[in-house]
Amino acid sequence: MRSGSNRQGSPGAPAGRSLGSFKIPLALTVMLLLLSFTPRVQASPMLAWSFWGACVALLLWQLFLFIGASRAGESHEFSIVLRPQHYIQTMVQISLYAYWGYYWRPVYEHFWLICGQLLFAYSFDMLLSWSRRRDYTLGFGPFPIILSINLFIWFRDDWFYLQFLMIAVGFMGKEYVRWQREGRNVHIFNPSAFSLGLFSLILIMTNTTGLTWGQEIASTLTLAPNIYAFLFLIGLVVMYFFSITLVAGMAAITLFGLSALYSSSTGVPYFLDSEIPAAVFLGLHLLITDPSTSPRTPLGKSLFGVLYGFGVFGLYTLLGNFGAPTFYDKLLCVPLLNLSVIAIDRAVRSIHSESLLNVWRANWLGGRANLAHMSIWILVFVSMSLLGKTDGKHTGDSLPFWQQACASDLPNACGRLLQLESTYCGDNAAWACNELGAHYREGQIVGTDTELALSFFGRACELKFQAGCLNLIDTEVLSRDSPHELDLRLLLREGGRNLMDASITDLYARACEHDWSFACAESRGSP
Repeated sequence: MRSGSNRQGSPGAPAGRSLGSFKIPLALTVMLLLLSFTPRVQASPMLAWSFWGACVALLLWQLFLFIGASRAGESHEFSIVLRPQHYIQTMVQISLYAYWGYYWRPVYEHFWLICGQLLFAYSFDMLLSWSRRRDYTLGFGPFPIILSINLFIWFRDDWFYLQFLMIAVGFMGKEYVRWQREGRNVHIFNPSAFSLGLFSLILIMTNTTGLTWGQEIASTLTLAPNIYAFLFLIGLVVMYFFSITLVAGMAAITLFGLSALYSSSTGVPYFLDSEIPAAVFLGLHLLITDPSTSPRTPLGKSLFGVLYGFGVFGLYTLLGNFGAPTFYDKLLCVPLLNLSVIAIDRAVRSIHSESLLNVWRANWLGGRANLAHMSIWILVFVSMSLLGKTDGKHTGDSLPFWQQACASDLPNACGRLLQLESTYCGDNAAWACNELGAHYREGQIVGTDTELALSFFGRACELKFQAGCLNLIDTEVLSRDSPHELDLRLLLREGGRNLMDASITDLYARACEHDWSFACAESRGSP
């Protein structure tokens, strides 16, 4: 970003001419105000007030700067600079929103709110620069910040003013939290990661995750078919242009390796139903790979990626042990890693890493080292896909697997069985509701809770599951049954969309693949 001191206006110059740049933030604020009258914003009174509050704050700030500049005879200027890392990443992020939103419509419904955030971000960033007596560099800079934030956390309509606050915190962190790096004064933190990490910590400490769509965002990415392959492909674009292959690739390889090691030693997957959760796979491609806040040396980038992998892996268990939502794992460690980049590069240079292995030399293969790194990453991803570790059926998708693992008292198996059954009961799978009621009546894998058991049995009965009705009527018996057809359409979705259009034959064949023994008999008996 090119900076410069504010120009002094000549004493006789008309104020309107010297302060003409204020028309830009004013126009952006007016557009934000007009946006508040769209049906999407007007659907929620608190959402509309959030927009109006943001407009008032921006207008007051503009008025303050305008009066100050008029008295001092100063003018506030801007220059236009279009940086590839901004507009290329923006195009990649938009493609993800378009693909994901096609299968989860709230993304498209969120469109106008993203537009509002962009208008606010441009105005806020411009006024912040002028308040710091610097010219403003106009480009695509706010786009990847806003789009990145919204890939992980949205505040719900009644609390949307916190979304504007989160954006403001990100830009203030970029402006005020800085250091000297290689002779240049630069920001320490990835702006979006700084906001996401700070607000994640606050939401965890106040137990207010429900104010956001964070859990839904993390769990709905897999509704888009082959989401891992899609993220891999758009990630290659970013890798090619900005040489971040070592960061993303080593983070993924570390997580694949740690997951495999845990699974082989315990008999159950580390993550519930994947080797790397889709939201984490997204994060290692589009969150930690900011070239400005990651190491510059090849070995440093590799270590940065490895540390991210270990950080996510450890935080998943730590958050779970504290009863906090585990989807924060990919967000909390990024600011800490940003703080480590100078130390990482300094340590790497002190051991002369480029003399140890060709792979860490920038001029490896005639300066085409990044293409070589990309080739290795492509080979790794294809290999993991062929082994069934990305898209498609995963061991953790099978409820019979978790039932058997729980019966065998494998680590965390019973808790995950309850977690899956709770999710499916919430999706109106009657079988899952009846099983939850049975667990709370038996008291074997969870404490006995008669009232909660009756609640789940009542839910199962409402969904026309006969065993649930019997359990509701007679508290002395415990009736169970195999999942019905509608249950299977919900239980077998493998993190994707419900199988409402699948044929009976295909449905029972898939159920057999998931180790439902009754379905295997039905499948063999079908013509």
